[in-house]
Amino acid sequence: MITAAYIVIIILVLYSILVLLSNWRYKIQVNRLFSLMDKSAPRIFNFNQLSGLPSPVEKYFRLVLKEGSIYPGTIRLKHGGQFKTALDKPWIPIRGEQYFTTVPAGFIWKGNTALFSARDMYIGAKGRLEVFLLDALRIVNGKGEKFDQGELLRWLAESVWFPTNFLQDENKKWFVIDSKNARLRVSVDGLVLNYLVSFNKRGEIATLSTKRYMNGTLETWEISLSGYKEINSVSIPLLAEASWKIDGKKIPYARFEVQEIEYDMAFCF
Repeated sequence: MITAAYIVIIILVLYSILVLLSNWRYKIQVNRLFSLMDKSAPRIFNFNQLSGLPSPVEKYFRLVLKEGSIYPGTIRLKHGGQFKTALDKPWIPIRGEQYFTTVPAGFIWKGNTALFSARDMYIGAKGRLEVFLLDALRIVNGKGEKFDQGELLRWLAESVWFPTNFLQDENKKWFVIDSKNARLRVSVDGLVLNYLVSFNKRGEIATLSTKRYMNGTLETWEISLSGYKEINSVSIPLLAEASWKIDGKKIPYARFEVQEIEYDMAFCF
């Protein structure tokens, strides 16, 4: 006769197997991200590269970078903060880890709350969003062209944590608007992205805003940045807030605080 205790044991075993499979798949995704990275010699930044840039953009780079800064190829970041599961839901604690590659464009983020874990990623020119209940049962598996665009937009906005990625090249172009604003246009993997970038009085990037798909329609998506601090000779924001603007109203849904960041680490999972 099957007892209640036996049923509980079976459920716990199945749950443990699902968690192990979920974590194993996450490791595969991270390893694939790093397997695609460009392994050529790193580039070196110099101030001559800033010639001809809009004045607020040049001021920003002179503030956050130093002569001889190395373009990082990989970045690992950990954060704490708060998150909303929907715009009308309450804030809940979240902690996350994120891995980036700069060439080619790529990242994977895993955020953990008490009830669910989520994974945003852009790997091999494909975007994806996965959500797991109790880090075990996948309940969301979003992919397709709209996710490709959205996850690539996230990668570009979060270049504030490795600002050499914003430097102008054959695929990135800055356009002047006025003394406090500029437009950034980027072409990556056949997609063209545009950001309105606003700078504070000090010259740091204060906000980045663009159009991003939300439930199938394009809405204004904005990242607000503050708490700049010099880490490894690069000045980066430690506080980031993501918001949607719906009918002219700004509604934040994520507030992250960077706790650790590492560049060009010796990766081994």
